[in-house]
Amino acid sequence: MKQESKIENQKIVRPIKVESVELEKIIAKPNDKFPEPLQGEFAFVGRSNVGKSSLLNAILGKKVAFVSKNPGKTRTINYYLVNHKFYLVDLPGYGYARTSKKDREEWRKVIERYFSERTWNMKVLFALVDSRHELMESDAQLFEWLDILGIEPIVALTKIDKLSNTELKRQIDYFEDVLSAYKIKRIIPCSSLKKEGIDRIWNVISEELSKE
Repeated sequence: MKQESKIENQKIVRPIKVESVELEKIIAKPNDKFPEPLQGEFAFVGRSNVGKSSLLNAILGKKVAFVSKNPGKTRTINYYLVNHKFYLVDLPGYGYARTSKKDREEWRKVIERYFSERTWNMKVLFALVDSRHELMESDAQLFEWLDILGIEPIVALTKIDKLSNTELKRQIDYFEDVLSAYKIKRIIPCSSLKKEGIDRIWNVISEELSKE
């Protein structure tokens, strides 16, 4: 029996208008307190250099997340408050080989703390994967970890503007197949440059907030 496609194809609802956004809180140390829960939070996690900061900027329509040419720049949990109602959460990037083992372990501790202390307020976890490559070992480890934690992420395939139509179709077929081994909700192909997939991410956010 053919497996049901995980590609996001739901009807687009009216997106949320971003009237205000600000960096509300930075969690850098074990004793740093998380912000008030408000209407919930939507977290974004991905391998270093996957385009997470660019995607967040595209979603919010303004440059709030710092885009660095040096992978592994984000080492903190950054809370962006949107419309004084809910948060987009930028989690530290993982899997960058040039960082020290100590730094990688510190990043892991930060993400572990988030998953252990904050998933009760997390509406959705968006796991970013570079559409141009096969699933990397560090990505597979994340999905295995999420399975253990009982978290079903939405996968955002980034940088699809770098692929031809033929390449994109091949990669989507590949990811639908390889990700079937994990518990994921759906797959959204995205391009920060061309704003593709951004409305579908907002669709998810709108739906979750409407459940309140």
